Amino acid sequence: MLMQDTKKPRIAILGATLDSTNMGVCALAAGAVRCFAHAYPAAEIHFLHFAKSPSVQTLTIDGEQVRVPVIPMRFSKRLLLPNNIALLTVLALLARIVPSKTFRNWVISKNACLSEIDAIDLFASIAGGDSFSDIYGMERYFYVSLPQILVLLLGKKLVLLPQTYGPFRGGLAKSLTRFILKRADHVYSRDLQGLEEIKSLVGPRYPSSKFEFCYDVGFVLQPAVPARIGLAGLSSLDEHIGPLVGLNVSGLLFMGGYTRDNMFGLRADYRQFSRDAIELLIEKGATVLLVPHVFGQEGETDTAACEQLYAELKDKYPGRLGLVLGEYNQHEIKYVIGKCDLLIGARMHACIAAVSQCIPAVCVAYSDKFIGVMGAIGVDSIVADARKLDEQEMLKFIENSLDARAAIRERLARQMPEVKSRVMNLFVDPSDSARSAEMNDPAKSAPVAAGISSSR
Repeated sequence: MLMQDTKKPRIAILGATLDSTNMGVCALAAGAVRCFAHAYPAAEIHFLHFAKSPSVQTLTIDGEQVRVPVIPMRFSKRLLLPNNIALLTVLALLARIVPSKTFRNWVISKNACLSEIDAIDLFASIAGGDSFSDIYGMERYFYVSLPQILVLLLGKKLVLLPQTYGPFRGGLAKSLTRFILKRADHVYSRDLQGLEEIKSLVGPRYPSSKFEFCYDVGFVLQPAVPARIGLAGLSSLDEHIGPLVGLNVSGLLFMGGYTRDNMFGLRADYRQFSRDAIELLIEKGATVLLVPHVFGQEGETDTAACEQLYAELKDKYPGRLGLVLGEYNQHEIKYVIGKCDLLIGARMHACIAAVSQCIPAVCVAYSDKFIGVMGAIGVDSIVADARKLDEQEMLKFIENSLDARAAIRERLARQMPEVKSRVMNLFVDPSDSARSAEMNDPAKSAPVAAGISSSR
């Protein structure tokens, strides 16, 4: 139990919102809201996020639409903007080092954004799931770490939600991360390797009870039927030849990573591998559905990569190759993935969307996070590490997984009730036996309606 004696707590989630084109980020945001809403039904839940202006984002929990206000900060070179994270951090530091409560209150009262942040009881950071690291560059590291430092300087309670930690290569990143980890109220890792990373940073002086494992909050994301599913090449998701295999093509890998030169050191040409995987699956009697999980047309989007593959191959495989058209929210794309008999995915949360519905998957891994997350639920055997396997080995992996999908589904069906119960009970007081018993019953796994203002 993170908060006691607070009838209507105010909670703010850092590092994920519902307005991203990356449905993995949105899945994290929605999963976190669902967990908090279950533990604290009367809570006011906010997103503390980098944005130009305040907004309200909407989310459906248990069939009810809830509203989550956004407290906007700026990550900008215009340092004197009132809600610039750099200015806010300096003001918070000033309020902290001067030993006067009156002075502290005065400093905070002079800045509307800082006042709004100071009114929050609990902050929960998830850093986009895997961005609490310096391997993507220091700009992104500061993007996710500065808000955490800000709330700690204000003396607020901070919990780090289940995520990947590290690797941290530079001295500055290691020092700032150590500062955050030592002062956070609680730290959850979504893989066991993350706990080792944390231990190497904080050392042996801090109680292990503070640092715990928990499955990714994306496992409790609920699927929702879209109003309409746009398809090219197929008439519907229910009528197809052979098993329906979803192929989530990563736009990030398709373009060679951020550096566009095989940044992640894959042994195979990912573009050619994607083409050959489609050919293999269709030769094995399957129908292939291209499923984007990051929408849009610019940068690392899956939409553009899937469209390019479809345009190249649609005439070669009429009626056997389909493409999901349009954009969907995190719940809707999970429903689409749930219609597949097997998913081959290179986006972490596309794979989580599959296995959480007991859909067999092949995780095309480009980082250690895949083996950590899937290993935690006992299915590390579905991870095909593209940094270690060449193209022929990857294709053989897919072929074997297609043949073994019934056994994979059975294993997932045994695992998922415990996984979902653990995540949903993440913040529930163990003494609340009624709610804990409810969530341990898979038949009663619908979320408790949040005490957030509703826009029904």
